Amino acid sequence: MAIPETVPVLGMSWDDVLFLFFAGALIGCAILVVTLRDIIRSGIALVAAFAALAGIYAMLGAPLVAAAQVLVYIGAIAILILFAIMLTQAKNAPGQLVFQTQALPAALASIVLAVMVALAVATTDWGAVDARIATSTDALAHLLFSQYVLPFEIVGVLLLVAVIGAVFLAKRDDREA
Repeated sequence: MAIPETVPVLGMSWDDVLFLFFAGALIGCAILVVTLRDIIRSGIALVAAFAALAGIYAMLGAPLVAAAQVLVYIGAIAILILFAIMLTQAKNAPGQLVFQTQALPAALASIVLAVMVALAVATTDWGAVDARIATSTDALAHLLFSQYVLPFEIVGVLLLVAVIGAVFLAKRDDREA
């Protein structure tokens, strides 16, 4: 049995339903990140928000960006944040955080930002926008290793120097302590 083009109950295409799911999950998890009091759960909500964003990237036809999102943000940064939180053993936030006293200015700034985004969305000609990215991974790799090979190698050397410097500083601190 073939899957229909649209969701039978909603009358929307499957792409639209999937996008709404990912967008709702992203917004919900982002709200949880800033509102949860347990910092470990907040970090896990951050991982879920990054995963929802990777799903949106995959839907837009950018599998390389989605894979980078999963590898870099979920696999490295979010897990590093969770490890740092667990190593410091500070699970619960204090009763009144400093930034919680600025709720009214933050709410006003959020409303202004929401109005600006709504105006930008309303005035954009969405018929001329094509959200699909036509660049494949093969074409991107060919471009990276043919035309941009020198900047790619320079970035690789800079990252290697940064890692060596971090190891050197970590070893030096152990001997001085």
